[in-house]
Amino acid sequence: MPQIHSIREMHQQGYNQTEICQKTGNTAKTIRKYIEQEDFSPKPPALSAKSPLMDAHKETIQEWLEEEKRHWRKQHFTAKRVYDLLKEDHGYTGSYSPVQRYMKKRREQGRAKGSLELVWDPGPAQVDFGEADVYEDGNLVRKHYLTLSFPYSNNGFSQFFGGETAECVCQGLQDIFSYIGGVPPLLIFDNATGIGRRVGDAVQESDLFSLFRAHYRFQARFCNPDSGHEKGNVERKVGYNRSNLLVPVPRFQQVEAYNKALLDMHRPKAEEPHYKKGVPIKELFEEDRKALLQMPAKAFNVCRYEWLQGDGYGKVCLDGKHYYSTRPEYAKCKVMVGIRAHWVDILDGGGHVITRHRRAYGDTRTDAVDHSTSLAMLMRNIGAWHNSGIRQQAPETLRDYMDSQARDKQRECIRIMNELTQTYGFPAAVKAMERAAGRGEVNMCDAAVLAARITGYGIDTPPETGPSLAVYDMVFLGKGGDAS
Repeated sequence: MPQIHSIREMHQQGYNQTEICQKTGNTAKTIRKYIEQEDFSPKPPALSAKSPLMDAHKETIQEWLEEEKRHWRKQHFTAKRVYDLLKEDHGYTGSYSPVQRYMKKRREQGRAKGSLELVWDPGPAQVDFGEADVYEDGNLVRKHYLTLSFPYSNNGFSQFFGGETAECVCQGLQDIFSYIGGVPPLLIFDNATGIGRRVGDAVQESDLFSLFRAHYRFQARFCNPDSGHEKGNVERKVGYNRSNLLVPVPRFQQVEAYNKALLDMHRPKAEEPHYKKGVPIKELFEEDRKALLQMPAKAFNVCRYEWLQGDGYGKVCLDGKHYYSTRPEYAKCKVMVGIRAHWVDILDGGGHVITRHRRAYGDTRTDAVDHSTSLAMLMRNIGAWHNSGIRQQAPETLRDYMDSQARDKQRECIRIMNELTQTYGFPAAVKAMERAAGRGEVNMCDAAVLAARITGYGIDTPPETGPSLAVYDMVFLGKGGDAS
């Protein structure tokens, strides 16, 4: 990715393909590929057969590379020396090439030099997180809010998230970019954000953020540790927003909807004059906007894909403490998971979403269960109906109806629920079957019609007034007078 960034940045600076080839040593085909590439979104990965032989030794190599930072640069490790040590002392049986490639990758990640813009022209922005209490769905929780501020105009925007992960940073930036209609050419980040870290002169970016940055074509700088003065504008903006926009404590049901409203809440501040320049912030911000990069043709898919191991119940664990249900048949199997800022997607082998859970954050264990994914297994083991999560979630009318039925009829009801869920979704399937049960009989024909009405026209929506049929009555029934 550092090489791709270099190619695209040189192209933006006006270098032609021949000049970029000469400077980077890449072929014209490679240069053209990365200049023309529009979408850097991550794709659901295929499950690889087996990790390379050296994968087990990467942690050891990383320890050596961390250790060498404390020593003279002329006594740093070479790929050949690492290869020899792995063979002699750590039982490595692979070839030299994987070690060389890995060392090259690690070295390239550390080449980028960070510099700070102390005099701010229109366009560049600073990024940081703050914390604030909110009432989310009636519960008082402490959440993190990403803030992007423009030092030139002193305009800024915030977005709430459960944590400070790379997914949160990228999603927040993407939503702000879309709102303001462009991309800042340079972003200054705190060293503690989840998208990368600066250690000395080396900067290590997360894979998702590196793809995101290539997609939107902006440059990134990371502050030195414990150097808040290097991004003082955004730190002041974080405090200002907490004191002004977030008092009294906000209340909302869904954070995504609140984030959209929060973007508009910054408009009154933009009407005020700049604290030093005396010009309205919104007028200065127009200069910022003129310096923004154009939005790409395609939106970036802010999602990190991982293969996670399911436990005995088919649940996968994220962040060491948050568990999400998949399907019971995925117990003890690897499951593809799409990790987003607000959601966790469970995918099948073809990359299709099976179910989606609200993503949990924090230090307390959570369990998110979608019982609809266990319908197929419940059909095969209908004896578990009385202790199933499906029964617990079912409305009383439907639960009492199914409790009174024989096992064959219970199995038939679960089959109907499963088929309707696949077509209309679980809530509509349950509601349709509840209506049918209230009438004394659940069958596929009636339940399917009800589910279709629930998701389409609306079960309680009165029919529209149709055309008058009086003329037909007159012709065929002899009502209303002469039909000639």
